[in-house]
Amino acid sequence: MSHREDLLAGARRCLVEKGYRRTTARDIATAAGAHLASIGYHFGSKDSLMATAVLAATDEWGTRLEQAARAAAAGTDDPAERLVALLGELVAAVPDAHELHVASVQAIGEAPFDAELRAALAAGMGEGRDVLAGLLLGPHAADTPPEVAAALGAAALALVTGFVVQALVAPEALPDASALAAAVRLLTNAARPPS
Repeated sequence: MSHREDLLAGARRCLVEKGYRRTTARDIATAAGAHLASIGYHFGSKDSLMATAVLAATDEWGTRLEQAARAAAAGTDDPAERLVALLGELVAAVPDAHELHVASVQAIGEAPFDAELRAALAAGMGEGRDVLAGLLLGPHAADTPPEVAAALGAAALALVTGFVVQALVAPEALPDASALAAAVRLLTNAARPPS
């Protein structure tokens, strides 16, 4: 591993152990077995390193969720059923990444005060919206107007983010996958125009 990768791995370890806000530059240097000054040399600042670490960890978790949801949705072209598959995989994936989600929410809370972090998070969310829209639309993606696909991606990201936040605050109050599936079907049936 390169020195830069060591620092990134140390920052990710600190995210899990201490959280985004409580991690100091010294914590990262210690976890990485590196000199404190190397953070500035490789990343410019501790905040830039932490933003890179949280985005990399969130991206990895999102990629695993996407792969699982794509596999679960492989048998259907219906966007509502594909959403059911996504939510089922989300229910299964959230508990295993508690510390990551804590760090991600802390990073979101810091974003209004840090333009670099805000820009990085905005780019990550944009990519997430695109991935989620493609996942839900499946073979219908090419036939869907771009503004509709963008809105679908934003709504799906709101569901994922909202579910993660609720899981942090009151995990016992969250519905299970079958209840979420029933809710999606109820909503999509109510949204269909009468025939």
